[in-house]
Amino acid sequence: MNVSIAKLPNGFAPADTETAALHSKLKIGEVLHGDFKKMRNPRFHRKLFALLNLAFDYWEPGAIDSKYGVPEKNFDRFRKDLIILAGYYEIVIRMDGTARPEAKSISFSSMDDTEFEKLYNAVLNVILKRVNVLDKMSAEEVNDLVDKVLAFG
Repeated sequence: MNVSIAKLPNGFAPADTETAALHSKLKIGEVLHGDFKKMRNPRFHRKLFALLNLAFDYWEPGAIDSKYGVPEKNFDRFRKDLIILAGYYEIVIRMDGTARPEAKSISFSSMDDTEFEKLYNAVLNVILKRVNVLDKMSAEEVNDLVDKVLAFG
């Protein structure tokens, strides 16, 4: 189980509903042991997903045609492909001996704020080169648009 706690003036308190449920089941004096990490900024994580959603809305798979056909308009595949194109991938060797890139995890536990910011900027650069309409905008303009989307959400 993942436990999320927040520091308060008098100690620590549950930071999410799952941890609050665990906290309510513990008896006074019971001890939990675990490795704790400072969580990455959740607002910045939401900002990446707002950027990805914005780019996905503008992306037209028909603009790309290969010997295998046209890509399917699928958000999960789109997100993973952008992460791979941004350089955040690992090579996985399949059972038949062929290799394929696999997107690195962007979970809170897999990247700190510094690496996540580099990922965000790398993904933004890929979007600026590969997504119609957004390819005519600057990084600042796209970021302003993402901020506006977040303000409405």
